[in-house]
Amino acid sequence: MAEYLSPGVYVEEFESGGKPVEGVGTSTAGFVGLAERGPVKGVPELITNFADFRRKYGGYLSESEYGEYRFLAYAVEHFFINGGSRCFVARVAPGDAKCAKGFVPSQEAPLLKITAKNPGTWGDNVRVIITPASKAKTQILEEVETNNGKKYLVKNAAGFNAGDVVVFTDKNEKVYNRIVKVQDNLIQFAQEFTQNVVDKNLVPSKLLATCEFNLEVKYEDTEEFYENLSFNIETANYVDKKLSKSDLVSVHYVGTAAEQPVAPFVELAAGQESESFLTISLAEGSNGSVASLSPADFIGVDNGAGQRTGIQAFLDNDVVSIMAVPGLTDPNVQLSLVSHCENLGSRFAVLDMPKDAKKVQDILTHRNIFDSHYAAFYHPWLEVFDPLDKKNIPIPPSGSVLGIYARTDNTRGVHKAPANEVVRACVGLDCQFNKGEQDILNPKGVNLIRAFPGQGIRVWGARTATSNPSWKYVNVRRLFIFVEETIKANTNWVVFEPNDEALWVRVKRTIEVFLTGLWRSGSLAGSSTSEAFFVNIGRDTMSQDDIDNGRLVCVIGIAPVKPAEFVIFRISQKTGEAE
Repeated sequence: MAEYLSPGVYVEEFESGGKPVEGVGTSTAGFVGLAERGPVKGVPELITNFADFRRKYGGYLSESEYGEYRFLAYAVEHFFINGGSRCFVARVAPGDAKCAKGFVPSQEAPLLKITAKNPGTWGDNVRVIITPASKAKTQILEEVETNNGKKYLVKNAAGFNAGDVVVFTDKNEKVYNRIVKVQDNLIQFAQEFTQNVVDKNLVPSKLLATCEFNLEVKYEDTEEFYENLSFNIETANYVDKKLSKSDLVSVHYVGTAAEQPVAPFVELAAGQESESFLTISLAEGSNGSVASLSPADFIGVDNGAGQRTGIQAFLDNDVVSIMAVPGLTDPNVQLSLVSHCENLGSRFAVLDMPKDAKKVQDILTHRNIFDSHYAAFYHPWLEVFDPLDKKNIPIPPSGSVLGIYARTDNTRGVHKAPANEVVRACVGLDCQFNKGEQDILNPKGVNLIRAFPGQGIRVWGARTATSNPSWKYVNVRRLFIFVEETIKANTNWVVFEPNDEALWVRVKRTIEVFLTGLWRSGSLAGSSTSEAFFVNIGRDTMSQDDIDNGRLVCVIGIAPVKPAEFVIFRISQKTGEAE
């Protein structure tokens, strides 16, 4: 409470109404699968277009090498083609995949160990170019005798650090030394200079310079350049520290400080210091064998934050709301993805059917393994043009469907069923299903994609893979996810507030304003707000025990709109006699 200590007029602000509520995103996708390159553990990488995917994860994978595991790139591409705008990708690689590596110098005990950032033969195309450099130069103005030995007064000590290797030049010779201590403009070296190093001329002929090197990493059209690197671990330009930010390579200094100081580039050049640059090529990278892959590789392991793999890597991500493992129809992988979405309660899984499941009974056999309203099945596979093989190939529909989810969310809203929507860039279906077959599959929660003359190829189903009739529609489940996550994200301000009537009124008002906006946009059913939703909070939702134990209980009910799945027109004859 404010203090009032002297007479006067006091103007104070206070909050009494509800807080504005901003809806959470519903169209950010998450993908798990094999890629040419990219990190295989840690936080999934954000991708905003397919060109971005190619820069970070490479291009299309060949059928001869990757077989059924090659569909990640195609799924991501068709996600963007069909309306998606953001996704996160977690790469999976076979256990026997290896990172390309190189050592400098290669013919002696190594000083630098250079390794491709992640496994794959892509690393064999990485080139590292090293050139000599110096971050600071100055002239020595005076030799100063002290109790601790001789020190040297320099014109400007900026850029000179303890531990740095330096070189003194007078146009006739080079003398290397190592800095022990720098204080103001006084420098103490490991060894005292025997020659005359003082030069007070305006244009000096004798210079003291630090010894560093530049390192350039090249891969295809990507280049990274790191200036003034050092082997001095105490400085900010230590090679390991600077290269930790590289997206292409990991570099570690494995040498030891020489007894006689020598420039880093001279050490790296291994007697070839007369050369102006040094080139290192990485080799021995391997994509591994897809035969060694198992469901465990896609399910992933939870080794803690930043070290998770596969599906588990998305535990580090709180943005993704729809997920797929394109082309992977192993029940263990799909059940793991569904469990991931159910446990978080904020994600929805899109599942593919096995490509060869072309009979109704085969489809139902796979479908009957699952029962979840956090997942939906789509079939058949889609025929699209493959830029790699220059022909049409079948790809799993999950990537395109996630794009359609995003497109529907952005154009109509999450309450609109993502069905009766055209599948873009699809020239055909791997298998055609008729109405009779869909009559069997639709009630079981298998959403077919069908071709209609003059109307293109469309998603023709909006059911979840559940036996619970309350959650049988995809849009209903995703609408509830949206409402729940939005309320959760926008009510943190309530925590630790006094749990009294004033707070209850503010919370109720906040949620009612949000739900009223949804109703007006057509997301909720009913001709009035009282029919569309209710928000109860107060003594009828909380006991005194709840209040004493710090619990605020708010009961909310909403009436979601259901899709007009069956449009029925009943028509009869009208005759004059009947009137």
